[in-house]
Amino acid sequence: MKVGVISDTHISASQANLPEALLEKMRGVDFILHAGDLVVPGVLDGLRQIAPVAAVCGNMDRPEVREMLPAKRTITLEKVTVGLIHGWGAPSGLQERVLGEFCGDVRVIVFGHSHRPYQEWIDQIYLFNPGSALKNSFSSVRSYGILHIEEDRVKGEIIRW
Repeated sequence: MKVGVISDTHISASQANLPEALLEKMRGVDFILHAGDLVVPGVLDGLRQIAPVAAVCGNMDRPEVREMLPAKRTITLEKVTVGLIHGWGAPSGLQERVLGEFCGDVRVIVFGHSHRPYQEWIDQIYLFNPGSALKNSFSSVRSYGILHIEEDRVKGEIIRW
């Protein structure tokens, strides 16, 4: 299974959807995870045209997004349980905070918030932050992630574009 992972898209109401160039890069995935800060709900519409989507809200999301999405969730892909959360607070200590939210009940934690790509195994849990999918005032680099899941095995890659 090939899972597209994005976060921190920060799409404004005037844009309403992700750029076609990013949507094109997502084509061919089996599932998409969005780790929050969509800002507007239209982002999900574009992604759903490519593959099924699971998403959570982030700290910058508009009220209508917060009403439709949970702050955290778990989902099972193949035989891998994934925790999905945006994150909060300063970048320092973010990994520890998101780890504490799932208490070892997951194999993978996908998160965002810092706008910094990150991947590391900590205590048998794979922490994966795709970074910011679009350049903005918080990030000079655009990146997204791909999780390759087969049975109970996971391998991730960060793609700068």
